[in-house]
Amino acid sequence: MDGRDYINIVTDTVKRAYTEQADAVKEAAEILAKTVESKHNVFVFGCSHAGILAEEVFYRTGGLAVINPIFFPAMMLNTRPITMTSSLERVPGIGKTIFEKNGIKKDDLLIIHSVSGRNTVPVEMALAAKEHGVHTVCITNLKYSKAVTPRHPGGKRLFEVCDTVLDNMGEVGDAAVSIEGLPEKIGPTSTAVGAALINAIVIDAVNKMIEDGIVPPVLMSANLDGGDEHNTKIFEEYKDNIFYM
Repeated sequence: MDGRDYINIVTDTVKRAYTEQADAVKEAAEILAKTVESKHNVFVFGCSHAGILAEEVFYRTGGLAVINPIFFPAMMLNTRPITMTSSLERVPGIGKTIFEKNGIKKDDLLIIHSVSGRNTVPVEMALAAKEHGVHTVCITNLKYSKAVTPRHPGGKRLFEVCDTVLDNMGEVGDAAVSIEGLPEKIGPTSTAVGAALINAIVIDAVNKMIEDGIVPPVLMSANLDGGDEHNTKIFEEYKDNIFYM
């Protein structure tokens, strides 16, 4: 197998993940639209590489301005040594603290990305959200998650504690490409598929807002004429729902 096979795998997986989960995508989109329309808050979180999806959808051209990333420094890819992120993701208490310190409130929306779904921090955050009446959507890998034991003290994995579950339909271990002579697989698919799913949710949410007669707070590129002026108006209108400025 080679790079061409990887592209085909990713393309096929994106199509399958959306097509087979259209109802779940619609459900997540409707929750997102309702959250924005009611002027509640939207947050996205992931540890290490899973956090790339939080970077993907915030302050993004063609994205919703009100999506807030949760960047906990010790869980990000600029942490050194990087292996510390893997250790800390398993520590009880951190997820609950991250949730509490980010001002997430009842009827807000928390989107959590965790590929294996087995580690303590994302599960704790989802459980804390449930306790506080916060809607939860997770993007995870069900095949992978069901193949591993949970590390959360309560024995739960992320897909077992979230309101809406989206499967990235990847392989156990995430990597999808086998090469003769190499025992390990290469070519993880979770970021590409996850980015497609979360952008599909945003697009379907924008469609729902338009149907409801709401002007969606969609950002323009700051490199287009009129972009700065357009975005400034949105930042002012939604200043109570944007926490990254």
